Amino acid sequence: MKQLSTLNKYFWKYRWYFLLGIIFVVLTNYFRILAPQITGYVVNTVVNTISRNAPQHTGSNNYDWLVQMTIQYFNALDFKTRILFTGIILLVLAVISGFFMFLMRQTIIVMSRHIEFDQKNEVFTHYQKLDTAFYKMHSTGDLMNRISEDVSRVRMYTGPALMYFINLAATIGFSVYFMLRSDVKLTIVALCPLPILAFTIYFVNTIINRKSERIQALLSDLTTNAQESYSGIRVIKSFVQEKNMFSFFKNNSESYRSNALSLAKTEAIYFPSMALLIGLSTLMTILVGALDVVNHPGNPAYSVGKIAEFVLYIQMLTFPVSAIGWTASMTQRAVASQRRINEFLHLQPEIKNAPGAVDQVLQGNISFEKVNFTYPHTGIHAIKDFSLEVKKGEKIAIVGRTGSGKSTIAQLLLRMYDINDGKLAYDGIGIREFKTESLRSQMSYVPQDVFLFSDSIKNNIRFGNAAATETEVFDAAKQANIYNEIEGFDEKFETLVGERGVTLSGGQKQRISIARALIKKPEIVIFDDCLSAVDARTEKTILGNLYEYLQDRTAIIITHRIFSLFNFDKIIVMDDGRIVEQGTHAALMAKNGIYTEMYNKQQAGESSETSRVFF
Repeated sequence: MKQLSTLNKYFWKYRWYFLLGIIFVVLTNYFRILAPQITGYVVNTVVNTISRNAPQHTGSNNYDWLVQMTIQYFNALDFKTRILFTGIILLVLAVISGFFMFLMRQTIIVMSRHIEFDQKNEVFTHYQKLDTAFYKMHSTGDLMNRISEDVSRVRMYTGPALMYFINLAATIGFSVYFMLRSDVKLTIVALCPLPILAFTIYFVNTIINRKSERIQALLSDLTTNAQESYSGIRVIKSFVQEKNMFSFFKNNSESYRSNALSLAKTEAIYFPSMALLIGLSTLMTILVGALDVVNHPGNPAYSVGKIAEFVLYIQMLTFPVSAIGWTASMTQRAVASQRRINEFLHLQPEIKNAPGAVDQVLQGNISFEKVNFTYPHTGIHAIKDFSLEVKKGEKIAIVGRTGSGKSTIAQLLLRMYDINDGKLAYDGIGIREFKTESLRSQMSYVPQDVFLFSDSIKNNIRFGNAAATETEVFDAAKQANIYNEIEGFDEKFETLVGERGVTLSGGQKQRISIARALIKKPEIVIFDDCLSAVDARTEKTILGNLYEYLQDRTAIIITHRIFSLFNFDKIIVMDDGRIVEQGTHAALMAKNGIYTEMYNKQQAGESSETSRVFF
C-alpha cells in the first residue's frame, strides 16, 4: 500500500469530490438500512393481526428515530392502510437511496477519471523529461503499457475499489450498529463467519499480488512484441518471417494467458467462499431466531419480524462483503501497477538545467576543447580528445567511416548526452550553463533516422515551427525540393502519411524532414546524413537551395560521403572518435591521406554518374 501513497496528492486536489462522495455513500446506506426495520415492523404487524392474541403495538425502541416516528403514525391506521403505506415507504426509501447512489458514482467515479487524466499527463510529461539514454534501455511497448494499462488499473483503485470499500464500511457500520441494538446474540451468530472470511482474503491477496506483478510484466513484453512487429512489418514480409514472428507472439501470448488464467482461478475462490459463508450466516440466523420465537412465545423481544429484519441485514451485507475480494484484487493490482509507474516517476533525468541556467540568444560560435564521451549504456568510448572551433556563419563538414563518431557529435551539440571530459561551449558559454529548452529551440536538427508523425504533410513540416504560415510551409518545401511532388498528391499538403511516414519513399521522408528543419529558421543547423536516400539530380538541387539558405547561419553537416563542390570552410575527417585530418577539400586532397582514399573510392564507385555532389 506504500506505493499508492503517491496518489494522495490527487485525493487532496479533488478532495471536494471525495468528501461529497463519502457523504453520498453514507446517505445511501442510511436510507437503505431503514428498509429492514420497516420490513420487520410490517412482518410483525401481519403476524400479530393473524394471531389476534399478540399486542397490536409492533414498534421497537431499537429502531432508528425516523422509523419510530413513522411507526407511531402507522399504528393509528387500520391494517390495510398500514400495509399500503408501508409498501409506499419502502419504495420511497429505495428511490432516495438510489438517487444518492447515483450522486455517489457521479463524485467518486468522476474523481477517478480526473485522477486518471492527471496521472497520464504526469507520466507523459516525465517521459519527455527523461534523456536519450533512458529510451535506449527501455522498449516502447513497455512505456506504452505503463501509461495505458497500468494507469487504468490504478484508476480502478481510485474509483470503483475505493467506492466499494467506503460503501462496505458504511454498510457494515450501519448494519452492525442496528443489529447490536436489536439483538446481541443474533448479531454474533450472523457475523461469526466473518473472521474466516478475513483470513481467506488475507491469504488469497498475497497470491494475487505476486501474480499481478508477473502478469503486468508479461503484458509489457506482449505489447513490445506487437509494437515491434507492426513497425517492422515490411522487414518481416520481405524476409518471409510471418510464421516465426507469429510463433514468437503466440509464445508470449500463451505465457500471458496461462498466468492470467491462474490469477482468475485464484480470484474465483472469493465468490463461492463468499456465497458459502453468507448462506451459512443466513441459515444460522434463521435457526437461532426461530428457536427463540418457539421457546419464548408471546415475548415481543423474540419475534418473526426480527428474524426477517436480520435476514435483510445479512442480504444487505452480501454484495459489499462479496465485493471485498474484488476490491482487494483491484487494490493489489493497483499496487503492482503503481509500483511500475513509480519506477519511472522516481527516475531523474541525467540531462537537466543547472541552477542559474541562462536563456541566451545564440550567435553561432561553437567550440570543443579536448572533449571525451563514453555511451553510458554500452561503455563505448565514442569521442576521444575532440577539439574544434566553429565561428559564426561557418559551414563545417564532418566525414568519416561508419562508427567513427560523427553522429555522436550531433547528439552532444543538442545535449542529448553530457560530455564526460573537456568543454563544449556556445559563444564562450559552457553548454551546461544554457537552459536546455532554450538551446534546442535555437537549433535545427535533421536526424539520420528520419521520423514523421502520423499526420498531414503540412503539419509534419510545421512541427518545426507551429506558428508558421502556409506560405512559409510552401517555401520550406521548395527549399527542400519536395514541393512539386507534394502538389502531385491528391490531397497535396493535407495528405496523411502513415506511421513513421511509411506511405512515402525514403527520399521524400528525408526532404520533408529537411523542410521541417528549415522552417524553424535557426542560427545553427545540424544535418546528419540527411540526403542518403535521394538521387544525384535532386541532391544537387537541394544543395543549391541550402547554400543560399545557410549564408549567414552556422551549419554542421555530418556524412559518410564527400561533397567536393560545396564550399565548406572546413572539413573534419574522423576515425575511431578522433579527428585525424582537417582542412579544405583541396588541402585534404593534397595530403593524400584518409580523406583522399575515401574520395577516390567514392569516385570509383560512381563512375557511371557525372559530377555527383556529396556532403
